[in-house]
Parts: sequence; structure tokens; C-alpha cells
Amino acid sequence: MPDLPAPFLGEPYLLTPGPLTTSRSVKEAMLRDWGSWDGDFRAMTAELRARLVALLGEDAEAFDCVPVQGSGTFVVEAMLSSFIPLDGKALVLANGAYGKRAAETLGYLGRAYTLLDKGDYLPPRGAEVAAALAQDSAITHVVVVHCETSSGILNPLKEIAEATASAGRRLLIDSMSAFGAVSLETGDIAFDAVVSSANKCIEGVPGFGFVLARKQVLEEAKGNSHSLSLDLHAQWAVMEKTGQWRFTPPTHVVAAFLQALREHEVEGGVAGRGARYAQNRDVMVAGMRALGFETLLDDAWLSPIIVTFFCPADPAFDFDSFYNAMKSRGFIIYPGKLTVVDSFRVGCIGQMDKSVMTRVVEAARDALAEMGVKDATPPSSALEERKHLSAPEAAA
Repeated sequence: MPDLPAPFLGEPYLLTPGPLTTSRSVKEAMLRDWGSWDGDFRAMTAELRARLVALLGEDAEAFDCVPVQGSGTFVVEAMLSSFIPLDGKALVLANGAYGKRAAETLGYLGRAYTLLDKGDYLPPRGAEVAAALAQDSAITHVVVVHCETSSGILNPLKEIAEATASAGRRLLIDSMSAFGAVSLETGDIAFDAVVSSANKCIEGVPGFGFVLARKQVLEEAKGNSHSLSLDLHAQWAVMEKTGQWRFTPPTHVVAAFLQALREHEVEGGVAGRGARYAQNRDVMVAGMRALGFETLLDDAWLSPIIVTFFCPADPAFDFDSFYNAMKSRGFIIYPGKLTVVDSFRVGCIGQMDKSVMTRVVEAARDALAEMGVKDATPPSSALEERKHLSAPEAAA
């Protein structure tokens, strides 16, 4: 694809897992007002739903799309409360903040669950899922985060799905930060539902999330939800009958998202978008390692979405100062979200290409020099912990 443009009106690049840097044409799509009940907007909603279902591949006719107002967390809660009945039980696979948030949500919802927590470094594996399901016949659903952005791990979804299906249980996927850039086709992976949001790999802006779920599962969800506004069955039924959202939709966000979907298609769909993000990651990681930085994860688990780096041990390094130095150079990075070691994160998604990532590395080099950091190597304790925790699993 051609080189991507610089940020609009001099804005900084957002090196985050969303919101992210969007194209000028996506921004311009929000310049018109739309009537939420008007036929033109209903047609936009229908196109949005059809385009998202199509991303699931040739075997997607059994699925439908239900958009939901709010952030990604809203639609995760909608999925969990609508598809896990009150007498159900979930096995929640966690290796970071978002798996734990799913468990916390289930606690609020009064749904039974058991937590398989792998810490910050490791993915849940299929054999572990199979063992947990064999030990507890009460488990009806497995909940997994596709890409855990608190660490950057891309979890092995295929083997998890196979273990879940073999045990006759149902899989619910939080693909908030991976959908649209990492393949997730119904012909390859068996699942009941997947959720994502407008401001991630499709490169829209915040304002709504969406669930792609089996129509049968949507039909069975009637009466499950604890919430009026997060009831996926009710939202789906109204959209099927009238083409309208039940409550005021984020009209400008929908318009921007449709433009983003068209640009996603032009880039080559999931494969094209994922290839650019992977190249962004590879260029950035190689450059940061050349400066002395170390990644939290072994290469086998690095996602093309976001990468976590250990903070340097050099006493001259201070994250807030580093953040401000990067921002002054046009790049907004993300703080770490680990509990054990100090870290920061650099996103690979949004309207960026490898030339931008080269500039990110140059900005990091200059920021270190400005701070007087002579060595970006992390504390030896962090490296030892990574080696101890990740080496056996990486060899599995």
C-alpha cells in the first residue's frame, strides 16, 4: 500500500491499543449529521453489520452482528450477561488485566466462574483448558482474551477452541484488540461469539462495540441479561425488526467506522492490515532492542498489536520524563500494566507504517540521551523472572 499520511493537523501519533491514529478521511466522515431513525442511517447500520459478519469468512452465514453503544468493556459485559445464563458457569482464562476484568464482571453479574490465571508472561494452553474442563462438569462456557494488551500476548486461540469444542463447551472471545488484523474465521475456530470495538484494528473512533454471535445463541439469550441497555437479544430483535438501534446511536462514529471498513477492505482486509501491523512491530522491536531495551515476552508470543518493554535499570530513567520526551517528539506511548515489574507499552496499530516506527525508535534514542540514560538494559531481576517463567512454556 502507499505510504500513510502524517497525522492530521500536526496531532501526535497514538502508539496505544486504541483509541489510535485514524486517517483524515475517517475524521472527515464525521462532518455530517445523521438522523438516527432516518432510512439513510438505517442503511448505514445494515451495511456495517453485513461487512463485519463478512470478516468471519465464507462459513459466517450462521452469525449475525449486534452493535452496542459504549466502550469495549460495555460489549464484553453485554456478551457475558446475555450468553451465560444465571445457572451457567465460566472458565475464565487470564494472563493480564482484561482476563481478570472479565472475571470481575462475572462477579458483578452473579455468574459462577473459575479463574485460570497464568500471570503476565504466559498464554493459557489447550491442554490446560482440557484439564480444567475435565475436572469441572459444571463449566458451560470458556472465556478468553484473544490479544491481552496489558502484556501484548497473542493467545493460542485455535488450540483453546479445539479443547473447548472437544469437551462440548461454548467459547466466548474478547478480541477487542485483535479483530480485523488477526484471522478469526468460523471455518478455522469454533466459537459462539466474539466482541470487538470501533476504535481498534478497523481504525475507527470510540463510541460503540459489536458482537458477532451465532444466531441460535442470540435466540437462546432471551431473558438472560441483567441490563436493559446491554441486552443483546433485545438489541438484535429490534434491529432485525426495524433496522434501528433501540437507543440513541453514535451516528457520527458509525459513519466514521463505515469509512474505516472501506479502507480496511482496500488495504487487503484482515491479511493486509495484519501484515502492516506485523511489519510495524518487527521494525520497532528490532530498533528498540538495538537501543538496549528488552521485551517482556519471547518472540513466540509477541503480538502485532502492542509490545511491552521493561523499563531500564539506569537510575536516570523515569517513565514520566520518557513519556513527555516522546510526546514532545510526536509520539504518545502507553504506561505499563504489569504488577511485578516496571514497564511501558508501544502500540503497532493505527495509521502508521514502518517509516513511522523507524521514527519512533529515533525518538526513543533521543529521549534517552536527553534524560542522560546511558543504558536501556532492564534490571537483572526482571530478566531472570522472565527466563524462569517463560522458558518452559515457550518450548511447549
